Amino acid sequence: MRQKITERGGGPRWRTPAVMARFAALATACALAATAQEQPRTAPMIDASTANLPAQRIGANDLIAISVYGSPELTRTLRVGSDGDVRLPMLTQPIRAEGRMPAELEVAVAEALKKAQLLVDPLVTVTVVEYQSHPISVMGAVRKPLTFQATGTLTLLDALARAEGLSADAGHEILVSRPGAAGAGSSLVRRVPIKALLADSDPELNLKLVGGEEIRVPTADKIFVVGNVKKPGAFAIGGDAGTTVLKAVALAEGLMPYAAKEAVIYRREIAGSTNERTVDIGKIMGRKSPDMPLLPNDILYIPEAKASRLGWATLERLLMFGSGATTALIYGAAVH
Repeated sequence: MRQKITERGGGPRWRTPAVMARFAALATACALAATAQEQPRTAPMIDASTANLPAQRIGANDLIAISVYGSPELTRTLRVGSDGDVRLPMLTQPIRAEGRMPAELEVAVAEALKKAQLLVDPLVTVTVVEYQSHPISVMGAVRKPLTFQATGTLTLLDALARAEGLSADAGHEILVSRPGAAGAGSSLVRRVPIKALLADSDPELNLKLVGGEEIRVPTADKIFVVGNVKKPGAFAIGGDAGTTVLKAVALAEGLMPYAAKEAVIYRREIAGSTNERTVDIGKIMGRKSPDMPLLPNDILYIPEAKASRLGWATLERLLMFGSGATTALIYGAAVH
């Protein structure tokens, strides 16, 4: 039989104040633990600076925030490596992030923590702070060439709006390049007619963009009109119809009064030589000869008719003498 050991005061030794205080502290700790088990576990708080962007698959160099409830040493913001992996402290193996949605990465991180026996039932939240793996480039004949990251739903018109629209020398189509399925370096090119996209509002041409696209707007092909026209210069060839000699003259705002009726088309051949061809503008304008098409980079030169120039110069001099002198000259010419 166990014998009780008494102190000088005559009471049982296990009822001393020190022992009773230990029992009280143990009872309080058990009560707090039971209360914590009964309360539901809440999600970790996310800093406002790491607001989640529209959910897209994570890629290399994206900036993500990983929050582990109750484990501040594992909660951090980090950038996905160029190899597509993320590395957390106390985990010997990297975790694959590239190609996964944020919710899928949450599951992968939780399983890695459980497998490493760091946490029993971790609650993990993954948010995307900054995308760097979904670039869209807009270049060429736009007002503001730029590269931006695709977040959320984007279309071709949205990308052109970010580039502040097309410039005045834009061609008649847009080239949209997308990464191909064959691997790195391959791409698929879609040609989008500008008129059908903008003027005809064809919804099928307003392509959905997900990132990785390159949008190129080539400049329009030009022809050049020089010589005796009212407005010499370079003019864009509109659409697939191209342009002709009459259209070129119209773009140059017409002929000068002393322009020759025969013009010359200078055309550079593939071999590098220049070919010259004479056209009769008088017959074309008089509908006695068919209009002639012009090719990109053609130069239409309209020379000066020297006889007409001399006639105009003589008339100008006559007008400077006044009406009396003009009448005398005309009378003298009639007598002789």
